[in-house]
Amino acid sequence: MVHRKTGAIALVAALLLSTAATAQQRVLKYNADYDPIPLAAMEALIADFEAANPDIDVQLNNFDHEGYKTAIRNFLTADAPDLANWYAGNRMAPFVAAGQFMDVTDVWDANGLNDALGSTAASMTIDGKKWGVPYTYYQWGIYYNRDAYAAAGVELPGENGVTWDQFVENCAKFQAAGIDCLTTGTKALWPGAGIFDYMSLRTNGYEWHMDLTAGKVEWTSDETRKVFAEWAKVQPYITANHAAIDWQDAATLLVQGKAAHYVMGNFAVGVFKEGGMTNDNLGFMVFPEITPGLPRAEEAPTDTIHIPAGAKNVEDAKKFLAFVASAEAQTKWNTAVGQLPTNKGSSVPADDPFLVAGFEALSTAHALAQFFDRDAPAEMAKVGMEGFQEFMVKPENLDAILDRLEKARQRIYK
Repeated sequence: MVHRKTGAIALVAALLLSTAATAQQRVLKYNADYDPIPLAAMEALIADFEAANPDIDVQLNNFDHEGYKTAIRNFLTADAPDLANWYAGNRMAPFVAAGQFMDVTDVWDANGLNDALGSTAASMTIDGKKWGVPYTYYQWGIYYNRDAYAAAGVELPGENGVTWDQFVENCAKFQAAGIDCLTTGTKALWPGAGIFDYMSLRTNGYEWHMDLTAGKVEWTSDETRKVFAEWAKVQPYITANHAAIDWQDAATLLVQGKAAHYVMGNFAVGVFKEGGMTNDNLGFMVFPEITPGLPRAEEAPTDTIHIPAGAKNVEDAKKFLAFVASAEAQTKWNTAVGQLPTNKGSSVPADDPFLVAGFEALSTAHALAQFFDRDAPAEMAKVGMEGFQEFMVKPENLDAILDRLEKARQRIYK
């Protein structure tokens, strides 16, 4: 009987200690929108963070992507968490302008992030301040079929790719061999925006491109026309029926050697390989320089974590941001997900040449664009992408297209 009573007392004491420990923990509320694989990767990171900080309890509330787009506008106003997922560049600008994201410049300064996350700094900066921390991105660029090069008798790109003049000249050689020099599928519009963004970034530069997507540049300006003049050089060599096919259909053309190049994001590599391509015949290069001397900017949609202005546990939220920004945490998360860490001190799997090439391209970039439909407001993005598709089908309509885009700019950015 004595033993039972002793055991009961010990159990009660243990429960009291456990309850006291739980009571002492500080809660960190985190709203996010992860798919299953990224969610598991983040849960593993949170476990690491809690192990290193046993006094903090991170409570992750996960939404589906589409629901989150609506939810964030509500919870930032009514019931703000301590951390929230979002995106870099102009996508975060409305929340910054509305005073709903907190300035976290001190986190960047205290943890050496201006250097470690240097390539993403511009896309996280508004009014000279940093408004969040990027934890992953993926590269865009030109994927190509080495077998198509051989079939057309064209010399393969070197370690640094090819020049723009070489690319255009090669397009004529591919056409002569019955091969599309450049493929895309714009039935869903967005793939054409990837081509436009690179034409813009390489012709006029990152700062100009961001001004354009922010509504500060006229679509009928001489500078904008220069972008389309360069695009017109390769327009005749783009897959003719691109407006009727999806991006996966265009991927099949590259796989089959019916097309030589594809301006696309790294997520397409899996599709190329499922179709039968290997590291032996699938190549990658950065988009060629067009205007000599322009600092090289890349297309790299970047996912970010922010501290809402209404956060209750700001101190621990900043601690979590610093943790997620670290080279070790980013290596672990991105390896699990198959994307690229934004910290240049991180590592990527050495056996994946496309991640290795992408990591090098992005880590050394002057700045990163987020993709046209993230950098421009939704209404402008739709009108713009419709215009890009039309230009690739009927380049003779350019004047009408630019007039339409300019009228949209004047209406949308009031």
